[in-house]
Amino acid sequence: MTTRRDRFDELVLDAAEGLEHRLGTPLGLELAVEEVPPSDPAPWEHDVALGRLFPSEAGMPARLVVYRRPVLHRAADEAELGELVTEVVVEQVARMLGRDPEDLV
Repeated sequence: MTTRRDRFDELVLDAAEGLEHRLGTPLGLELAVEEVPPSDPAPWEHDVALGRLFPSEAGMPARLVVYRRPVLHRAADEAELGELVTEVVVEQVARMLGRDPEDLV
């Protein structure tokens, strides 16, 4: 049986795999889902973060984290949830690559 949490994880993986397919190359980062963002937002975050990219360092790959509860809270339905997860993944990968998110869709 697939839980809602499992389904959310699948949406994140699907978004990353779709992006890898469009780019034609592996993203080279770790994906993670956490319930909520940490209580210390990044200086540029004015709203509750939906995701965050942690840059690679000390030989460790970059890490993209999608925050499940804020994303679920913003999505009105299942279709919007999938779109929002994809948007979060695309925005964070674009930041990592130094590109405009619109160039990646």
